[in-house]
Parts: sequence; C-alpha cells; structure tokens
Amino acid sequence: MITSFQSALRARARAVGATIVLPEGEDERTLAAAVALAAEGLVEPVVLGPGAATRASLDTRGGSGIRVIDPAEASEAHAVELQAARAHRGMTLEKAREWVTDPLVFGALLVRLGEVDGSLAGATHTAAAVLRAAFWCVGPAEGIETVSSSFYMVVDDFRGEGEEVLTFTDCAVVEDPTPDQLADIASAAATARRQIVGDRPRVAFLSYSTYASAEGPSIDRVREALAIFRQRRPDVPADGEFQVDAALLPGVGRRKAPASDLAGQANVLVFPDLDAGNIGYKLTQRLAHASALGPVLQGLRRPCNDLSRGASVQDIIEVACITALQAKGDSL
Repeated sequence: MITSFQSALRARARAVGATIVLPEGEDERTLAAAVALAAEGLVEPVVLGPGAATRASLDTRGGSGIRVIDPAEASEAHAVELQAARAHRGMTLEKAREWVTDPLVFGALLVRLGEVDGSLAGATHTAAAVLRAAFWCVGPAEGIETVSSSFYMVVDDFRGEGEEVLTFTDCAVVEDPTPDQLADIASAAATARRQIVGDRPRVAFLSYSTYASAEGPSIDRVREALAIFRQRRPDVPADGEFQVDAALLPGVGRRKAPASDLAGQANVLVFPDLDAGNIGYKLTQRLAHASALGPVLQGLRRPCNDLSRGASVQDIIEVACITALQAKGDSL
C-alpha cells in the first residue's frame, strides 16, 4: 500500500524535474523502475549499461525515449576529471582510465560534473562499492565531514496528528560515532528532512537516559554531541539526552523533561550508535508495520544513494524520488 507521504513524495519529485542516473542497467528491476519513472514523469532517468543490449531491453519494456549511456565509452575528459578528483590519493591517469568505465564510478562522476542531478545504485552492488564511488567523485557537503544515512519511517497516528514521517539516523553507515560525528549526522539529517519531507526538523538525541536520569560514558557522548550540534545549527530545534518515549510522546515528555520545549515533539531521532539505530528501525518496521524508506545517504555534496540488494521496483522508484528532492530541495 502506498501511504499518503509516498504519494506526496512522488508529486513533489514530479514537480522538480530532476535527472537521475541508474548505473545498474543490466538489472531487471532497475530497467522496470526506469520505465515507470519516465512514464509517470517522476524523474528523467538515465540508464548505464552495455549500449545495444540496454537499449533493446528498455525498448521492449516501452522505454524507447530513455537515455542510455555505455560506461565503456567514457571519454578521456571523464578520465582526466576522475584523476584530478583522486590525485591527492595517488591515482594516475592510467588507473583513472580503468576506473571510469566502472558504472558506479562513471555514474557518480556524471553527478560530480553536473551532467545529472543524482545517482541511485545498490540493487546489484554492495553498499561499500556505492559509497566508494560517491566518496571518490562527489565527497561530503560543505561543513560536513561524516557521510551517514537516514530511514524515513512512515508510521500510523500515535500522538493525535495522523500519519507521520519520522527520521531515524544513522541506521546503516557509521558504526560507533564520536560526539563530533553524531553532530554531523544530526545536521545532515535535519537538512535532508527539510528537502525530503518538507517540514521543520525537531531533533532528539537519544539515550537510555532522559535529562541525567542516569550517568555513563555513552550518555556523556550524547550530551557532548548535542552541545556541538547546537553551536553548528542554532536554526534547528534540538534537545536531549532523551529516552525514546520522552522524545516522542508528549505526556511522557512532560513528566520526564518538563523544562524541554521539544520533549514529546521530535521528528528526527538521532541514535547513539549503529546497533541502536538499525535495531530501532527494524523493530518499528516489523512490529508497528511502518513503511521504511531508505537507507538514504546524507551529507554528500550532491546525492548518490544506495539501495538494498533486495530492493523492489517500488523501492527504486521511491528512492529515485527522494534523490530528486535532495538534488533540488533548495528550489522547492
């Protein structure tokens, strides 16, 4: 079932008119998603793959108007650009000529050059390979050193406001973040939420403690992260440390943190580490039957998103729409 948020996501993506490259043109799901994206006018897909074979596969599915690029035919200019991007790591032009024909790297390079607005891969490649291409060719956004991820959890009414979308971060990339990294993760998540959901982020830093109800090294780390975040992003309401019920439920928030204006009102949940984030999103997905959109990479200069290798055609369509909004969010 498509939720109202997912319907709105598609409508907003259609309105911005982004061009998204799909590097996995030999994957059946990717081809089907490309055809649907083009047919519905959600994004303008560009598919990478062996030229003649990819063109024929799209044509048989009704995607004759979709642009196809064969990475094997990458130009010398593309190799020169890649070498320049990786020169600080010792990449030679000869090595760049080899790497530029890799579809993930070529796709991310198109993003770097502004030839497309974003990229989306991972249906047949590992997250590590997708991230490598993104780091090499795009890199982190200004003011961000830590690339991370969020899940957008579409949940039923639980505080009298109807269906809601909660940002869970980080659930897929940074295993054991430092306070500085937690602040980076929260900042990137707040920016991405404005672009993708379109509302004002309200950030809660989570712990097993609420307002010093307990003490310990992990709590100290969360408190330090909050202090750093407040210095960097005074424009974004944030508070903590919170237990998750105090962050989400107004009644509990008033009891546990009566001095907080944000307790019980959070829509961005910053988990203290990857264990907590991954467990939290999967519990919410399975026990609350929430829709989980992601993981969506955040903190990059331009969007390059990762898919689960178990992604469905609908998953690819939705993350393509999210990628479009990340690319064009400032224009909304």
